[in-house]
Amino acid sequence: MTIGTLYFIGRGRGVRDPEMQKFYIATIFITTIAGAMYLLMATGFGLTQVQVGNQVLDIYWARYADWVFTTPLLLFDLALLAGANRNTIATLVGLDVFMIVTGVIAAFESVAAYRILWWGISTGALLVLLYVLVGTLSEQANRKSPEVARLFSTLRNLTIVLWLLYPVVWILGTEGTIGILPLYWETAAFMVLDLSAKVGFGVLLLRSRSTLEAATKPEPATATTG
Repeated sequence: MTIGTLYFIGRGRGVRDPEMQKFYIATIFITTIAGAMYLLMATGFGLTQVQVGNQVLDIYWARYADWVFTTPLLLFDLALLAGANRNTIATLVGLDVFMIVTGVIAAFESVAAYRILWWGISTGALLVLLYVLVGTLSEQANRKSPEVARLFSTLRNLTIVLWLLYPVVWILGTEGTIGILPLYWETAAFMVLDLSAKVGFGVLLLRSRSTLEAATKPEPATATTG
């Protein structure tokens, strides 16, 4: 995450357009926050335990602190690229925060059945969020230039695939109490997903300044006849 941050800072050097700078600022903060939270997890401070029945589960609370800040920023990047209006951005961020908060409730719930219930609610919010992403946001992105629309499509599809894997890892891992994935492999899977969803996303987004410049240009006015 730190290497990604340094790379994004380097990519942003010399960018003077305030609208283009938004992409770099948001993306730099994504990996900076994630790097800090992974440091907390690595040093043991970001870890706590929850008693669920006869099991004691290790819960990395720093992971949820990461997601509650970084996932809205990821969506903000996509919304900027698509030229989304404020209502669309508010809808996406609202759904995202609800998804993460209900996921936190699932992680800290002490009754196994309720953990699964809150996981289901969180996953439902994710599906609604992805529906808005595929529908409303994609429609707005299609009004942009072909290169912007292609980049949005690539990042949207990457986000959909990776974000759908998060609840799968959760329910199969120790936090879902099923335990098919031991804690080590659960943590490793989340790490790979995080690196792909944050650093990989940022590399694809910031690789072409010309595309970002095209994304920041206002849409041409539609001619009307009276």
